[in-house]
Amino acid sequence: MTHAEWLRERTPPPPASLVACVEGALADDGRRDASRPEAFVDASCVLLRRVLAGPVASRAGALALLAADACITYAFEATAGDPSRVAAVAAHANHCIGQVAAAFPAPAVGKLAPARPS
Repeated sequence: MTHAEWLRERTPPPPASLVACVEGALADDGRRDASRPEAFVDASCVLLRRVLAGPVASRAGALALLAADACITYAFEATAGDPSRVAAVAAHANHCIGQVAAAFPAPAVGKLAPARPS
């Protein structure tokens, strides 16, 4: 079973636009076997890189960010049949997301507008 087939079996089914976005990110992974939940983590990191490299306030950025979040959820959902893999998937997610964060450092605090009390 491929990751795309696995996604289509979810109940309730995810929105078509979300599935298309996730499938696009999964296409970057040559290993399509859904028994490899780390591929969803990898897809999440692909999507996060796209969001951070582009205009964050765009509709495409919002969909990619939602899909990145969904991919992490799917990675853990895919481990439901083998709870012994949860720690490995979590470690992979931590490493992958950490690499994305390092590639796109946060803006300097001085450049952010301070929050004003109401």
